[in-house]
Amino acid sequence: MAFIQWSDDLSVGVSKIDQQHRELVRMVNQLHDAMSQGKSKDVLGGLLEELAGYTVQHFQTEEQLFDTHSFPAAEAHKKAHAELTQEVVSFKQRFDKGEVMLSVQLMNFLKNWLVDHIQGDDMNAGDFLASRGMS
Repeated sequence: MAFIQWSDDLSVGVSKIDQQHRELVRMVNQLHDAMSQGKSKDVLGGLLEELAGYTVQHFQTEEQLFDTHSFPAAEAHKKAHAELTQEVVSFKQRFDKGEVMLSVQLMNFLKNWLVDHIQGDDMNAGDFLASRGMS
Protein backbone atom coordinates (compact mmCIF):
# COMPACT_ATOMS: atom_id res chain seq x y z
CA MET A 1 0.00 0.00 0.00
CA ALA A 2 1.19 3.50 -0.83
CA PHE A 3 2.49 5.76 1.93
CA ILE A 4 -0.04 8.39 0.80
CA GLN A 5 -3.12 7.06 -0.95
CA TRP A 6 -4.66 9.47 -3.47
CA SER A 7 -8.42 9.81 -3.01
CA ASP A 8 -11.21 12.23 -3.82
CA ASP A 9 -10.62 13.71 -0.35
CA LEU A 10 -7.46 15.26 -1.80
CA SER A 11 -9.12 16.70 -4.92
CA VAL A 12 -9.59 20.48 -4.81
CA GLY A 13 -11.71 20.46 -7.96
CA VAL A 14 -9.24 22.36 -10.16
CA SER A 15 -7.71 19.90 -12.61
CA LYS A 16 -4.35 21.67 -13.00
CA ILE A 17 -3.83 21.77 -9.23
CA ASP A 18 -5.14 18.23 -8.71
CA GLN A 19 -2.75 16.92 -11.38
CA GLN A 20 0.19 18.57 -9.63
CA HIS A 21 -0.97 17.30 -6.24
CA ARG A 22 -1.11 13.76 -7.64
CA GLU A 23 2.47 14.18 -8.83
CA LEU A 24 3.56 15.44 -5.39
CA VAL A 25 1.90 12.41 -3.78
CA ARG A 26 3.66 10.13 -6.26
CA MET A 27 7.00 11.75 -5.50
CA VAL A 28 6.58 11.53 -1.72
CA ASN A 29 5.60 7.86 -2.14
CA GLN A 30 8.68 7.26 -4.31
CA LEU A 31 10.94 8.92 -1.71
CA HIS A 32 9.34 6.88 1.08
CA ASP A 33 9.79 3.64 -0.87
CA ALA A 34 13.45 4.44 -1.57
CA MET A 35 14.06 5.24 2.11
CA SER A 36 12.27 2.05 3.21
CA GLN A 37 14.37 -0.01 0.78
CA GLY A 38 17.61 1.45 2.13
CA LYS A 39 18.59 3.15 -1.12
CA SER A 40 21.86 5.09 -1.22
CA LYS A 41 22.27 8.67 -0.06
CA ASP A 42 22.80 9.68 -3.70
CA VAL A 43 19.48 8.14 -4.77
CA LEU A 44 17.63 9.70 -1.81
CA GLY A 45 19.29 13.05 -2.39
CA GLY A 46 18.27 13.01 -6.05
CA LEU A 47 14.66 12.19 -5.18
CA LEU A 48 14.63 14.85 -2.47
CA GLU A 49 16.02 17.41 -4.94
CA GLU A 50 13.36 16.46 -7.50
CA LEU A 51 10.59 16.73 -4.89
CA ALA A 52 11.84 20.11 -3.67
CA GLY A 53 12.05 21.50 -7.20
CA TYR A 54 8.61 20.25 -8.17
CA THR A 55 7.12 21.63 -4.94
CA VAL A 56 8.46 25.11 -5.76
CA GLN A 57 7.09 24.82 -9.31
CA HIS A 58 3.70 23.75 -7.93
CA PHE A 59 3.60 26.64 -5.46
CA GLN A 60 4.37 29.06 -8.31
CA THR A 61 1.46 27.63 -10.31
CA GLU A 62 -0.94 28.09 -7.40
CA GLU A 63 0.32 31.59 -6.64
CA GLN A 64 -0.07 32.69 -10.28
CA LEU A 65 -3.68 31.49 -10.15
CA PHE A 66 -4.20 33.38 -6.89
CA ASP A 67 -2.86 36.58 -8.42
CA THR A 68 -4.80 36.16 -11.68
CA HIS A 69 -8.08 35.59 -9.84
CA SER A 70 -7.47 37.97 -6.88
CA PHE A 71 -7.72 35.23 -4.24
CA PRO A 72 -8.40 37.10 -0.96
CA ALA A 73 -6.36 34.71 1.21
CA ALA A 74 -3.37 34.71 -1.16
CA GLU A 75 -0.89 36.33 1.24
CA ALA A 76 -1.46 33.82 4.05
CA HIS A 77 -1.32 30.95 1.58
CA LYS A 78 1.91 32.27 0.04
CA LYS A 79 3.38 32.57 3.55
CA ALA A 80 2.64 28.87 4.21
CA HIS A 81 4.32 28.02 0.90
CA ALA A 82 7.39 30.11 1.78
CA GLU A 83 7.70 28.47 5.20
CA LEU A 84 7.60 24.95 3.78
CA THR A 85 10.00 25.86 0.99
CA GLN A 86 12.48 27.21 3.56
CA GLU A 87 12.16 24.07 5.68
CA VAL A 88 12.75 21.80 2.69
CA VAL A 89 15.73 23.85 1.45
CA SER A 90 17.25 23.83 4.93
CA PHE A 91 16.72 20.09 5.31
CA LYS A 92 18.22 19.41 1.86
CA GLN A 93 21.33 21.46 2.72
CA ARG A 94 21.76 19.59 6.02
CA PHE A 95 21.14 16.26 4.25
CA ASP A 96 23.80 17.07 1.64
CA LYS A 97 26.30 17.85 4.43
CA GLY A 98 25.52 14.56 6.17
CA GLU A 99 24.07 16.32 9.22
CA VAL A 100 20.64 14.66 8.95
CA MET A 101 19.17 11.60 7.28
CA LEU A 102 15.76 10.81 5.88
CA SER A 103 13.67 9.32 8.64
CA VAL A 104 10.19 8.05 9.35
CA GLN A 105 9.59 11.29 11.27
CA LEU A 106 10.53 13.42 8.25
CA MET A 107 8.39 11.31 5.93
CA ASN A 108 5.44 11.62 8.33
CA PHE A 109 6.00 15.39 8.48
CA LEU A 110 5.92 15.61 4.65
CA LYS A 111 2.84 13.41 4.46
CA ASN A 112 0.97 15.31 7.17
CA TRP A 113 1.93 18.71 5.78
CA LEU A 114 0.91 17.78 2.24
CA VAL A 115 -2.41 16.19 3.23
CA ASP A 116 -3.28 18.91 5.77
CA HIS A 117 -2.33 21.70 3.35
CA ILE A 118 -4.37 20.18 0.52
CA GLN A 119 -7.39 19.47 2.71
CA GLY A 120 -7.24 22.89 4.38
CA ASP A 121 -5.72 25.84 2.54
CA ASP A 122 -5.87 24.29 -0.93
CA MET A 123 -9.53 23.23 -0.59
CA ASN A 124 -10.43 26.83 0.25
CA ALA A 125 -8.41 28.06 -2.72
CA GLY A 126 -9.98 25.41 -4.96
CA ASP A 127 -13.47 26.46 -3.92
CA PHE A 128 -12.62 30.09 -4.66
CA LEU A 129 -11.05 29.29 -8.04
CA ALA A 130 -14.01 27.06 -8.96
CA SER A 131 -16.32 30.00 -8.18
CA ARG A 132 -14.27 31.95 -10.72
CA GLY A 133 -14.91 29.34 -13.40
CA MET A 134 -11.77 27.22 -13.02
CA SER A 135 -12.20 23.46 -13.15
